[in-house]
Amino acid sequence: MRVNKLLSSALYTVSALLFLIPQRVCGAEVVYSWHTNDKNIALTFDDGPHPVHTPEILDILEEYGIKATFFTIGQNVEWYNDIFQMEYAAGHEIGNHTYSHLNLRQLPYRAVCREIEQAENLVYETVEYRTRLLRPPEGAFGNDLCKAAAELDYTVICWSVDTLDWAHTPSDRIVQNVLENVKGGDIILFHDYISGDSPTPEALRTIIPALLDEGYHFVTVSELLNLK
Repeated sequence: MRVNKLLSSALYTVSALLFLIPQRVCGAEVVYSWHTNDKNIALTFDDGPHPVHTPEILDILEEYGIKATFFTIGQNVEWYNDIFQMEYAAGHEIGNHTYSHLNLRQLPYRAVCREIEQAENLVYETVEYRTRLLRPPEGAFGNDLCKAAAELDYTVICWSVDTLDWAHTPSDRIVQNVLENVKGGDIILFHDYISGDSPTPEALRTIIPALLDEGYHFVTVSELLNLK
């Protein structure tokens, strides 16, 4: 029994370490969180820009002097270009969330490349910024995505804390989930594009000051990973 407990403990430790160490898949670097001795964490927002929710989130981040990473969808950049430019002008990091938010695991290699490059080129044409962080929609990826990411010079960014805000989880449950599970090096998944009402702004207004009081520092994903 004691041997089994020791073995289970060892396996848990190894699993936790693997979760923190970037993984190489078909040459692509895939990151869920980052090992750090500091209390640095990254807020990330998917699927935007949104004409209502994104400006509200930008106001909250500005209030606290926080820079975040926004993984934008190319089609939404086209539809809400002025909001996207506000996002970029505020100094936030822009990540690639594909052009049309398709499940990349279900697409052939060339279609995966097209989704990534079309979104990247659209962002560059708008603000002359080249995205180098890729978040696959729904976190779904396979060999073709990893091959494309490696060849197109992208780091694949997943997450270690999922707020489930996209499912309209009540804001108090989002707050509890984040505050109980966050640790240094975490990448926290929010969404700035949610259909209908969003619980995200209200949750952020509680989460951000609470984590600041606990000594956490909010950084972009690139800052967390020490990427240049």
